Amino acid sequence: MTEPLGVILAGGLSRRMEGPEKSLLELNNKPLIKWVKDRLSSQTEQIILNANGNPERLSKLDMIVQADTVEGYAGPLAGILAGMKWAKANTSLTHIITAAADTPFFPDDYVKRMTVEAHETGASIALASSNDRKHPVFGLWPVDLADELEKFIVDENNRKVMMFVERYPNCMINFNEVHVGVDPFFNVNTPDDMEMARKIALGFETG
Repeated sequence: MTEPLGVILAGGLSRRMEGPEKSLLELNNKPLIKWVKDRLSSQTEQIILNANGNPERLSKLDMIVQADTVEGYAGPLAGILAGMKWAKANTSLTHIITAAADTPFFPDDYVKRMTVEAHETGASIALASSNDRKHPVFGLWPVDLADELEKFIVDENNRKVMMFVERYPNCMINFNEVHVGVDPFFNVNTPDDMEMARKIALGFETG
C-alpha cells in the first residue's frame, strides 16, 4: 500500500469548550492542532486540514485547508469525505488516514501499523482502538469509497461512522498505552481535559 494522505479533522463546533476553538488553544506554548500536525507529519508526507469557517485564522499552520463538501456540519464523516475528495482531485494516492485535531498524543507508529495491518488483513477500512474502545475518527479509508460515502451522508441522511464502516470489510487495530501511562487517544473536549493534557505534555517533554 502506498503512503496515505494525512487528514486532520477539525470541522467540529467545540461546543464543550465554553467558547474557544479548542484546536487553537495553547498546549504548553503550542496550539493543540500543531501537536497533531507535528505528530502526523513525522509519519506521512502529505497532510491537509479539514476545517470549516474562515481559513485565515489557520494561516499560521501553513497547511492546505479543505472545508466540508456537504452542508450542515455533518460530523466526522463529512471531514473524511472532504479528505477523500481532495485526495482524488489532487493526488494519485489510494487512501487517506485521519486524525482528530483534539488528540495530541496518538501513537508515533500509528500510520505504519494502520497501513501494514490493514493490508495484511485485506480490510477495506481500518480503525484504531485502545483499551477496548473504538476510535472511529482515527481510520484508514480508501478514496474510492467517496461516492458511496457522499450518498450515505446526503441521500440517506446518516452521520453514524460505524454504520458506514460496517458495510465494508473492516478491522480494528489495537494500540496499547504508550508513554507516561496515558491512553494514546486521550482527547481534549473540556477545559478540565485541557488541564490534564498540559500535565501529560510535561511528561512527554521530560520523558
